Amino acid sequence: MFESPAFAATSGAAPGGGAAAFMVQIFPLILIFIIFYFLLIRPQQRRVKQHQQMVSEVKPRDTAITNGGLIGKVTKVDEHEVEIEIAQGVRVRVVKSMLSDIRPHGTKPAND
Repeated sequence: MFESPAFAATSGAAPGGGAAAFMVQIFPLILIFIIFYFLLIRPQQRRVKQHQQMVSEVKPRDTAITNGGLIGKVTKVDEHEVEIEIAQGVRVRVVKSMLSDIRPHGTKPAND
């Protein structure tokens, strides 16, 4: 009584309409990826490149700050490690990639 046959409306559709519908559906995804690239991925790559350059240019007598918050003078630089003097006669070895900031030798503190 309430049953009627249902027919698909695509039988009279124009050929090639599926490709246009696909592009309309995929366009927002492409747009989101482009936005993510310019707002997230590209700035992060730039920061990583700056960090790698900073770490490669570290030299003795620079002031180094580690990711753990230790501040000290660089006394020795190896290929993968840096030796930092954090107090008189107290030296620690730190992996270069764990340095968060390098202040070049000769930089004066702001209030001195």
